[in-house]
Amino acid sequence: MATNTKTAEFVSPGHPDKICDLIADSILDAYRAGDPESRVAIEVMGGHGLVTLNGEVTSLTKIDPEHIVRAIVGDGVRIIANIVAQSPEIAQGVDTGGAGDQGIMKGYATSETASRLPLEYELARLVCRELYKIYPYDGKTQVTIRDGKVETVLASFQNSKNDELLTHLKRIIDAEEYLTNPAGEWESGGFDADTGLSGRKLVIDNYGPEVAIGGGSFSGKDYTKVDRSGAYMARKVAVDYLEKYGAKEVVTKLAYAIGKAEPVMAVAVVDGKRMPITGYDLTPRGLREALRLDTIRFADTAAWGHFGREFPWDTVS
Repeated sequence: MATNTKTAEFVSPGHPDKICDLIADSILDAYRAGDPESRVAIEVMGGHGLVTLNGEVTSLTKIDPEHIVRAIVGDGVRIIANIVAQSPEIAQGVDTGGAGDQGIMKGYATSETASRLPLEYELARLVCRELYKIYPYDGKTQVTIRDGKVETVLASFQNSKNDELLTHLKRIIDAEEYLTNPAGEWESGGFDADTGLSGRKLVIDNYGPEVAIGGGSFSGKDYTKVDRSGAYMARKVAVDYLEKYGAKEVVTKLAYAIGKAEPVMAVAVVDGKRMPITGYDLTPRGLREALRLDTIRFADTAAWGHFGREFPWDTVS
């Protein structure tokens, strides 16, 4: 008899990649607080006592990015900042309301869970969040389900002891098999043990490995970067269509051309049936208004995934 096995992972806010995401989005928020029309694209790499900031910003406000970094990771780091103005060639297309880049964005919604996210993803996130309350450090979880039943749960958390970690896991979730710190207990984590990079945890930021994604990262980007705002809108449409059609699964696809306001593709696949997306303003400015992006503190999206958390793109119209 055929079986349906799926696995998803999650990482805690103490993971080096998520620390970099938080830095990038905190810098974005700081620019937007002083100038809501700021154009921001910040990339962050950090680890082993060094944090590097690189990217493009055009804004009427001035901030101290090094202060933001130190507020997040402490004073014991060296910071290299190389932030320049947005390219005039890119700006000329964005100034007229066009997208800040080309790209394909995909959205997803399923009736499988209350959050409209895949079960294996939700369980991996649940376990990670519960363990992070106990071990507020670097950590990872992974959940494998077979035909809807939890088969294997894995947890590796900094500063945890295997016996107590296993006890906590069994309290949080029932499984056939538990794996705790399979490489051994560990105390060195975060930037002390590894290098992080913003935008690297794309699958965790989206829907888990069973669902295809467009490929563009979210962190450190303002709304004109449709990698982010377009992906949020794709999720919004998927959620709406799941409710509208009483569907089991909806996949949405948007594609943009740099400098052009309207997408070159806007389609949905509802329970296998392909249809056009209609009734939405899909221009970058339309996305900002529909999703209330001017009200979002983007640092809040840097941990625990970007979907299924009651942001405006998770609610039904």
